[in-house]
Amino acid sequence: MSVQMQAEAARLSSTEPVRVLLVEDDPVLCETLQYNLQREQLQVLVAHSAEEALHLFHQHQPQLIILDVMLPGRSGFDFCRIIRQHSQTPVLFLTARAAEEDKIRGFELGADDYLVKPFSVAELVARIRSILRRVQPPAPPRIQFGDVTIDLEARRVYKNGVEIAMTPKEYALLTLLATHPGKVFTRDQLLDHVWGLGTYVSPRTVDVHIRWLRAKIEPDPRQPRYIQTVRGSGYRFEG
Repeated sequence: MSVQMQAEAARLSSTEPVRVLLVEDDPVLCETLQYNLQREQLQVLVAHSAEEALHLFHQHQPQLIILDVMLPGRSGFDFCRIIRQHSQTPVLFLTARAAEEDKIRGFELGADDYLVKPFSVAELVARIRSILRRVQPPAPPRIQFGDVTIDLEARRVYKNGVEIAMTPKEYALLTLLATHPGKVFTRDQLLDHVWGLGTYVSPRTVDVHIRWLRAKIEPDPRQPRYIQTVRGSGYRFEG
């Protein structure tokens, strides 16, 4: 596998499913939506009124709200206005109110999207994904090769999900090579980049660190797959 810069998406910063608050008073439609959204690996909280939705909102802090307009008691418009006073949680109106003035009112209240009934589940899912992509920051970049992952922000390296203990110099040497796949670095260049200009270190030190790295990341250190020796030149990384 070639080296890939991965932007892992967007399950916020953890593996927990995204929490969606579904506010809908039609029990049949509510059950259908809950089933389909759970198939998309979303955690669905269900409310049948604005009052119930407000309680669930404060208790669970959902990451997305799917909101009908015509609800018993307070309307969906009222609910949106209330939460917008202190929260920017994305709101997708899902309603039979198709008039242009209703759509305009929804967006003026701070809605992120407005979908009119009848609708297809596929379109709803697509719109949910679009909203989540917009509001969730991308995960820090990672470099993946084989069963090894370099987390550039955390400055950690994993093999098969288990962290590999590395010295700062080993990490700096590995990331320099891995972020420049195919490029040949001489020993002097590696010394300058990793140990610093003007620092006297024997070029043999590079060879020793390369050997240590191979022992930690290569499937077979005796026949390196990733950190390759270029005879007469130096070293090259191949994903």
